[in-house]
Amino acid sequence: MVKKTPSAAASPLEAAVGLFDSALAGHVKDSAQQIWLAGLGAFAKAQEEGGRVFDALVQEGMTLQRKTQTVAEEKLGAVSARVNARMAEVGQTVEEVSAKASGQWDRLETVFEQRVAKALAHLGVPHASEVRALTEQVEQLRAEVLALTPKARKPSRKKPAVRGATAPVSLAPRCRAPRP
Repeated sequence: MVKKTPSAAASPLEAAVGLFDSALAGHVKDSAQQIWLAGLGAFAKAQEEGGRVFDALVQEGMTLQRKTQTVAEEKLGAVSARVNARMAEVGQTVEEVSAKASGQWDRLETVFEQRVAKALAHLGVPHASEVRALTEQVEQLRAEVLALTPKARKPSRKKPAVRGATAPVSLAPRCRAPRP
């Protein structure tokens, strides 16, 4: 077999591959190793400082919450003051306003009940008072019927025989066991 020796007759691709295997490959490997180590260092630093950063974020959140609560309380106080001032201008107290609102609810409830009763009457559903009146009439009629009917005698144990009827015939043999 013939051995190939590197010569000037080798193709440019083969020459590039040979170059890549040597110095360039070592340089790329070193760079990749440094990038990998830098990533591991960044990860370790993030883990180390992660707790401190988290605590700092919690403190910042608490500060922001306090500020928000303060602003909300100020706004609520301002709104309450305006409502009280309006009520003083009108000359009403909280109790009077509450009583008016309650009266409006009562009026609304009455209107609702009237409309429901009207709809039920339109559908032919009897009113509760009509049902009560009918129940009373039924009770009165029941009492009158009981008063008019004679009291029934206690029924006898034997049923009266029906004329023309025959007793059922049993096909089972009649056997009596002797008594001791």
